[in-house]
Parts: sequence; structure tokens; C-alpha cells
Amino acid sequence: MARTLIVEADGGSRGNPGPAGYGAVVLDPETGEALAEAAEFLGTATNNVAEYKGLVAGLRAAHALDPQACVQVRMDSKLVVEQMSGRWQIKHPDMKPLAAEARSVFPAGQVTYEWIPRAQNKHADRLANEAMDAGKIGKQWEPGNSKAALAASAAPARSAAARAADEAAESAEAADAAPSAPAAGWGAPDLGPPATFVLLRHGETALTPEKRFSGSGGTDPELSAAGRRQAEATATALAARGSIQAVVSSPLRRCQETAQAVAARLGLEVRIEEGLRETDFGAWEGLTFAEVRERFPEDLDAWLGSAKAAPTGGGESFATVARRVAVARDKLLARYAGKTVLLVTHVTPVKTLVRLALGAPPESLFRMELSAASLSAVAYFSDGNASVRLLNDTSHLR
Repeated sequence: MARTLIVEADGGSRGNPGPAGYGAVVLDPETGEALAEAAEFLGTATNNVAEYKGLVAGLRAAHALDPQACVQVRMDSKLVVEQMSGRWQIKHPDMKPLAAEARSVFPAGQVTYEWIPRAQNKHADRLANEAMDAGKIGKQWEPGNSKAALAASAAPARSAAARAADEAAESAEAADAAPSAPAAGWGAPDLGPPATFVLLRHGETALTPEKRFSGSGGTDPELSAAGRRQAEATATALAARGSIQAVVSSPLRRCQETAQAVAARLGLEVRIEEGLRETDFGAWEGLTFAEVRERFPEDLDAWLGSAKAAPTGGGESFATVARRVAVARDKLLARYAGKTVLLVTHVTPVKTLVRLALGAPPESLFRMELSAASLSAVAYFSDGNASVRLLNDTSHLR
């Protein structure tokens, strides 16, 4: 008869997204003895990502002990348990590969999932917190320094208020992930104010009306007279709305000039974020699409066919830009949780933020129109979901 192992796993994020870590423990079901522990600081991530990472680590630890074992996974995340049990759909693009990784560790018939209250998941919770504490001082969790097993066994019973808070959080998580309700937006539970990124494409430069490639590897042009008028019109419109609490800009000149026009009207300072710069288009900088088609037809076809293909001459692929933009997004979400922030950037970063929020494939970048000085908006909720609120609004320019 196959051996049975219990895996308890947890993950957390101090900021969601914020500094995150996971913990997992493999237990003997007869004695309750901890047979293996795992924990890791993840850097910036959401709660759900950390929980899935903890699940994967726990399953791998159980597999290392006995690949033939029957594994009972116990977690306090209703979301992970229901999704891995196949009862809820997995909609978030960050969760799908992690769920697939978890399923790959053992054959499906060897693993079952059970939800448990947070109070019964103290060992894994403590491991996750040890990992986050280690990350706070620039280190990684070390098994020899762990007191998780002792803390779990000695921890006092939780108060009724704490249990009620846990149950409320679990109910919110369940309502958000259930297939009968949208993942985010009007049908989602009250998760507090989202961080809202108002995405402003810079005003026109001399290259814009000629539709020339103008990235971060070219001449860094200034705003044209038309672009300066667009920046002022945008500043007037945003000042009238009165909701912007911070202004962040790409380091490129055209964005900084646009951002300064808005920030001056709002009485705010401009903060620079390197990750918001435009794609480096390599040898295509300054050329029209037709000129690139004539000079580099094979490279252009490859670029149009794959997000991993880079422009001629050592430019950036869309996959590279997406990774850079996602890192900048997570950094800004941690800094501006619950606030409305104006991000002044370029075509590719704006489209990428919208694409990632929608969970759309890379080729969707070619199916979005984005005018100079247009406004788009994405709201990011504390559970890791996002909602696109606006795309390519130019009404303020008319």
C-alpha cells in the first residue's frame, strides 16, 4: 500500500504585491512529525503567487521523500485549493504556469486538496514569515535557523476576532475566484481602493506624424510644437479631474517634457522610472515601417511573428520589454498602493501594461491603437487582479 504524506503550504506578501515568501512542510500523518521543510524569499510578488510557489515547493519536497506516495495537500488558500481541485477556473496569467508546474510533480491521482483554516496552518505560515523576515535583511531562509515547528506547536489559540477576520478574508477570496463572478471589476468583493495607473502616452515629436520608429536607442527627440500643445491640454484635463496623486515618467525627453507640463499644473514632482522607457528598436530607429520592410524584410517578418524576436542590430524584443515593464509595474504598485498615479510613457509600455492586465497574448500589441497624448487606465486590486478602465482616450485633445 502506498505511503501517505501530508503537505501543508502557505505564502504571503507584505504589500500584495510586495516583499513575499512561502513556506511548506511535509508531515507524517500518523505522528505529525515534520519530515521536510521548505521556505524562500521571493522578492516582490502577490499573495497568490507566493501561495502557489509554496504549494510547488511542498510537492517537490514530498516527491523527494517518496515519488510513489499519496499526498494530501492542506492549505488555507481557498483559491488555490479550489483551482487545483478543478472546481474553479484559473484566469490570472501568473497563476496558470504555477498551477501547471504543481500538477507536473505527481500524477494527478496521487494528490488531493483540502482547505483548512489559517489557525491550522501555523507551521507553513511561520516558515513563510521566516522567509520574508530573512529577505528583509538581504538574506535567504536557512533551515538551521528555523523555529517554525516550535512556534507552530506553542502558538496560543487565536482570538474570536482574529478567526472572524480570517474567515472574512477567506470568503472574499472565494467570492473573487468563483467562476460565477468576475475576477475583478464591478462584481468583485470590496478589496479596498485599487492602485490605479493612468497611462499617458507622450505628446508628438517631429517623428510621430511620420510614423517613424522612435525608441530608446535613437536620438531622444523633444516635443514638437503640436506635442507641447497636447501636453498642456492633457494637463488642463487632468487638473480638472483632480484625482492624480503622483506623476512618474519614462527617462526619455519627450515623456519628461509631457510629465513636467502635467506635474506643474497639479503641483506635483516628477519621479523617473527607467523601466518605463520605450523599446530599443536597434537599426530601425528613425525609419518608417516601409523603409524597414525594404531594408530588413526577414528580420521584420520574424519580429512580427514572435515576441522573442528582436529588431535588427541588437534591439529589444517585446518579450524583453514585457519583463522590464512588469518589474517596473510591481515596483510602482508596492510604492503607490491604493493611489492614483500618472505614468507618462510610450506606445509599447502602455500596450504591454494593458496586455498583461487583460491576460492577452503578445500578438495583441499589434491590435491596439494608441494615439499621441492619449490616456488609458488600469486598476490593480489587492488580490492581484487587474481591470482595464480606459484605452486610447483623446477626448481632452479635441
